[in-house]
Amino acid sequence: MSTAPSKALETFENPKPERAYEIRFECPEFTCVCPKTGQPDFATIRIRYAPAATCVELKSLKLYLWSYRNEGAFHEAVTNRILDDLVAATAPRWMVVEGDFFVRGGIHTVVEARYDAPAS
Repeated sequence: MSTAPSKALETFENPKPERAYEIRFECPEFTCVCPKTGQPDFATIRIRYAPAATCVELKSLKLYLWSYRNEGAFHEAVTNRILDDLVAATAPRWMVVEGDFFVRGGIHTVVEARYDAPAS
């Protein structure tokens, strides 16, 4: 596996797909760029989910999150895109992605995006 930033998310088979359990990740070094000013935006990205058939592989998740370093994105857009991409890759039972952005201009922003799988 490469160490270059990438939008590719890899998965592996859930070792206990019959059990409902929660996985949590925290990335305190997330960076993207403000699309208005070009200044860096720093955040802690928190991901919580209950896997179904597959789990996200951690190194690919790290490289995926790194891929935003030079991209311009509003906080709301990047948080929702991370959720959309992770849901597309893993098809979880449910997932929450929280973008906890550092203070900029005296404002602290937290964006929480949620996904619940449709009832069968």
